[in-house]
Amino acid sequence: MAEVVVDPGVPPEDAQLLRDGRPVLAKMRRGWTPRPRRTLSPTHYRAIAVLGSVSLFGMLAGLGLGRHGSGLTYLVLLGIPLMIVLLVRNGLPEDERAEHERRVYEQLRWYEGRYVLTGDLDESSARLLARAQRAIATVTASRVNAEGLLDDVRNGVMLPAQEWEIARLLAKLSALRAKHRETVSRGLTPEVEAVASPLARALDSSEEAVLGRVEALERYAGNVADAERAYLAHHQIEELRGRLHQYEELVAESGADGFAVPELARLAQDADRLEHALRRSVHAAHAAFRHLDPGPAT
Repeated sequence: MAEVVVDPGVPPEDAQLLRDGRPVLAKMRRGWTPRPRRTLSPTHYRAIAVLGSVSLFGMLAGLGLGRHGSGLTYLVLLGIPLMIVLLVRNGLPEDERAEHERRVYEQLRWYEGRYVLTGDLDESSARLLARAQRAIATVTASRVNAEGLLDDVRNGVMLPAQEWEIARLLAKLSALRAKHRETVSRGLTPEVEAVASPLARALDSSEEAVLGRVEALERYAGNVADAERAYLAHHQIEELRGRLHQYEELVAESGADGFAVPELARLAQDADRLEHALRRSVHAAHAAFRHLDPGPAT
């Protein structure tokens, strides 16, 4: 199960950064914030170190120290710039990591409310989201979808939208349910209990509505799975039909039991039957899709 579900309206590059930013998000939940930026970036430090070292070398060489000194002077003049560059380079990985975390932090703040960390969901909500994601994976990984027997273009739009909407609703439900349980756990007066009970039923009703969405996805995935089985079986039968004459020839030459011939001939009937089953299952999948996405095609 994806650990971060992102609103499909977020640009793909930013969305991937948000998905990869789960460790930073976990730190943020513990109160972490990045350190203020330095005036100069690591790249600027590197450029300044190199230019400064080269300038120092040129200045000393211009003063003629090399002509009057020994070979050790040249060694020192060359070694100082190299040591400076090496020290600066050794400090870069940590600086670059901090810069990456700062960028992720800024994106997480910018897109607040447009992603859901699955670890924030309560147990019941996490199970529902996992069911929805398994159903979506069944559809997207199927051969019938890849071969275009389903509406693969609309699947690519509708299924992520369904996943996001389910995750978004479950996140709100989990947060509100946690607050409700905390309030109830402290004990309620009869007057407050009269109000709290209908609110608890509202939470249950909301969960049932989300469950309906998940079950619709599962029905769609079930129809796609039926189509997938028929598709694979149909192609296997076609492979066997293509070799039917070889089987018949071998049976005739070997004098094998004549009962095998009509059994092999049934392959043609099986192929026709599976082709009809494939059409029926694909039609059922399209009907389930329309139930999930009642809007007009774009």
